[in-house]
Amino acid sequence: MSLINTEIKPFKATAYKDGKFIDVTEATLKGKWSVVVFYPADFTFVCPTELEDLADRYAEFQKLGVEIYGVSTDTHFAHKAWHDTSDAIKKVKYPLVGDPTGALTRNFEVMIEEEGLALRGTFVINPEGLIKLCEIHDNGIGRDASELLRKVKAAQYVASHPGEVCPAKWQEGAATLKPSLDLVGKI
Repeated sequence: MSLINTEIKPFKATAYKDGKFIDVTEATLKGKWSVVVFYPADFTFVCPTELEDLADRYAEFQKLGVEIYGVSTDTHFAHKAWHDTSDAIKKVKYPLVGDPTGALTRNFEVMIEEEGLALRGTFVINPEGLIKLCEIHDNGIGRDASELLRKVKAAQYVASHPGEVCPAKWQEGAATLKPSLDLVGKI
């Protein structure tokens, strides 16, 4: 069964953000658009490149009313230590959520059980707490924040324009489609 259009499951976790430890729950994610990005582990190779890329685009996500949450099965203490020692991770201003029990990682179905690590999972969640985008990558394939930003804009557009859809490569301000019988076979 797909996670698309399902409600996020209850959870409670601790995150490192702005020099503090904060609680994060499913209620924290509701009421605004959220992006949850799972990654395998702190102090690794591809992960800091992805988190830094998101950090570089964070202000653009915030302008759209979107909060980003980075999640791994490390503890919030490990996130702080990584933040304190890595130039790439020092740029991160969004919460880094610790999931040492793997409960959150399992909720989003990205746990690699035999390793106790997460796959690279990306989830866009609407203000009602429904998952609108779900992408899961092999851990050797890094993600691109600019493409995620485009997809968030498309999800927000579709949510605010019922009856319209965004075609491939859609960019903000570009034409959309209104599915109808008249379009069948004409695209």
